[in-house]
Amino acid sequence: MPQVSPTMQFSSYIVCGTPRSGSTLLCRMLTETRVAGCPHSYFRQEDIAEWAEEWGVEPARGPDDVQFDKAYVTAMRRVGTNDTGTFGLRLMWASVAGASRRLDNIAGGKADVAARLEETFGPTLYIHLSRLDKVAQAVSLIRARQSGLWHRNSDGTVLEGEETPRPVAYDGGQIAQTVRELEEDDASWANFFRSRAIEPLRLTYETMSDDPQLALSKVLSGLGRDPVLARTVKVGTARLADATSSDWVARYRRETGRKA
Repeated sequence: MPQVSPTMQFSSYIVCGTPRSGSTLLCRMLTETRVAGCPHSYFRQEDIAEWAEEWGVEPARGPDDVQFDKAYVTAMRRVGTNDTGTFGLRLMWASVAGASRRLDNIAGGKADVAARLEETFGPTLYIHLSRLDKVAQAVSLIRARQSGLWHRNSDGTVLEGEETPRPVAYDGGQIAQTVRELEEDDASWANFFRSRAIEPLRLTYETMSDDPQLALSKVLSGLGRDPVLARTVKVGTARLADATSSDWVARYRRETGRKA
């Protein structure tokens, strides 16, 4: 098993993001380094039963089954560390409250979620991944929801979602609502860090798209790992944005006067 350097400050990291901000690409690349755990959205409520079954954890007997929560989080630590000495987690803002409730249930009392996360996973590097162009982000999210296609591998095969995507349709009102939701989630993350005097490692979708390996090297460096490893990792996902995406973004900006 790779050894944690004695100079390392962190034994875990959390990719704090919003949907369609590039977190799937970043998490896959981190896993591919083989020194930085295996980050996934382990606290996403919709996926917990599936993860538990995969890990051999007995199903929960109710929403506050403490034995289930203990077994689930124990398995999460093992899988998320992946024999690397570093635990990785992806956490969307929508999953923070659920993570807090589950960890409080294990501890038998309420405490700040950041304290619970560090208590559970050790000293934690927070990585704030955001997308500056919220209109493009909203369009990407809406198209994924409508089509059922969420991610493709770099070779064009489907990584997540429908093999035959469903038809999509422009909806300016839906874009506006989604932009507001994404802005609110990003603001919630900003407040989370500010109120706890946490200085996260900050990345953006835009700079990561331009140079994924550079973004990866910054995370590895922050974790005390060799940033040169980033050069050996290939980009494993393909961009889904196309002419339709560009048309929707341009149309929405014409209709609203909004630039990003």
